[in-house]
Amino acid sequence: MKISTNEAKETVLGLGKALNDESFQIARRYVGDDMKYVGPFGSRVGAEAYLQEMERLRLKFDIQKIFADGKDVCALYEISVSGIRLFACGWFQLEDGKISSLRVTFDPRPLLALSEAS
Repeated sequence: MKISTNEAKETVLGLGKALNDESFQIARRYVGDDMKYVGPFGSRVGAEAYLQEMERLRLKFDIQKIFADGKDVCALYEISVSGIRLFACGWFQLEDGKISSLRVTFDPRPLLALSEAS
């Protein structure tokens, strides 16, 4: 299934909105069954593992800029978690109209300092 650049961006934006709204069943529509996630605190394989983590963390996303090139999408955004705002970059790859891979990078030190203080 060929996906347009605009459809790829809309898929990523749809996932972000669903996660912000804590509509995890809707978020599931945007990710492939075998989605792979890699980030500063490890990796997850499978849509269910990724969404369970998102449900546990209840992150909020404020997308600042989004770029797409075919089925690759790059989003620059701020994540809000536990009262901390972090700037992040996510590289989303889509297959068959769903997100199949997500690589995220951000500076985790503010979250590590928060967990050390607890």
